[in-house]
Amino acid sequence: MKPMVKMASLFMAMLMLFSAIASGCSVNKEWAYKANGEELPIGVYITALYEAYSEAKTYAEKLDGYDASKSDWLDKEITDDDGNKAVASKWIKEHAELRCLELMAAEAEMKKLGATVDSAMMSSLNEAAESNWYFGTTYTQYIGYFTPLKDTLAPKGVSLESFKRIEATFAANSQVLFDKLYLAGGTQEVKKDEITKYFEKNYVKYSYLPVPLYDSTTDEAQQQKKVALSDAKVKEITTALDGYAKKVNAESDAAKAAASSEKLIGEYIKANSMEESALVSNVGVRNETNVGDEVDKVIAELGEGKAKTVKVGTGENATYYYVFRYSTKAAKEEYLADGSNDTSIITKMKKKDFNKYLEGLADNLKHEKGSAVDGYDPKMFYVKPEETTAAATEG
Repeated sequence: MKPMVKMASLFMAMLMLFSAIASGCSVNKEWAYKANGEELPIGVYITALYEAYSEAKTYAEKLDGYDASKSDWLDKEITDDDGNKAVASKWIKEHAELRCLELMAAEAEMKKLGATVDSAMMSSLNEAAESNWYFGTTYTQYIGYFTPLKDTLAPKGVSLESFKRIEATFAANSQVLFDKLYLAGGTQEVKKDEITKYFEKNYVKYSYLPVPLYDSTTDEAQQQKKVALSDAKVKEITTALDGYAKKVNAESDAAKAAASSEKLIGEYIKANSMEESALVSNVGVRNETNVGDEVDKVIAELGEGKAKTVKVGTGENATYYYVFRYSTKAAKEEYLADGSNDTSIITKMKKKDFNKYLEGLADNLKHEKGSAVDGYDPKMFYVKPEETTAAATEG
């Protein structure tokens, strides 16, 4: 072969490699698992490993002595949301494998049932996955705040298609299978009376008004500065809200209490030139209202038609909350009236059962494990946090 031809071949090879990397495609052709004559790309396993790593890290952060500057948490025992205990690194690998097998088993079950995914759902999930890949799950319009998952996963050998296989395809297939089990006409259809009973036991309607116990200003450098209110001003706020709670709790029934609460808080908002949206009203699962631990606890423990105040934080970070819980009847009238929320309740009801269903499919999946799988250590995702200087942390 002539030198010029060799150079041209080398150039084309390099161009193909660069194009693959630039487009987020993996040139790694190894497979992770094989079932029903199909090979699951190693990139799908790496994605599952990363997701399991991220979840395990949230459990590790609850351990005494957790130190983000060290990766030794991977060798410590964690407890997951189901109460299962295991060494973190082992837990991660086991859950990554389970997710891959569930993915393949769900695809096989879809074929067996002749089920298909609605094109609109698939398109929406693909768009969400691509957004996470290129921008991250949380980002702003400023480049400095982008956290694209491709920056973490592509260098490890993951392509966008492998990422979407878990984030979009598996999610879509799971939804279709869930619907075929539990929604109208499903093999284990959840009836309306079951939905209502579950709602009455687990859901609450609540409202809360957060009142900051500090003043907040923004300087010329657009840096926010907070200053705690004076003791006199704090007492004025707490006395008013405590008084409202006392008046509301003196009402003879939940309906009258609700009317009293809305009237008093409405007047307070108007008198203090607050936005009407400052009062938040919602229906949610008891203990999972996500307002914050202290407020969540108040909501969970409040009786119907009762109000309570609670202070969260201290000094320039303190906020005083007025919290009210409506009657279960009022909650049902708002949330169950037209049936549009039934699916979300069924999803909450059957989440654990469906997970067991997927695990059962995975357990029965005849598969072969690729030799490449054991070569990936969860520690590959550990990144030591950047140290911040005292100057950078000063207000």
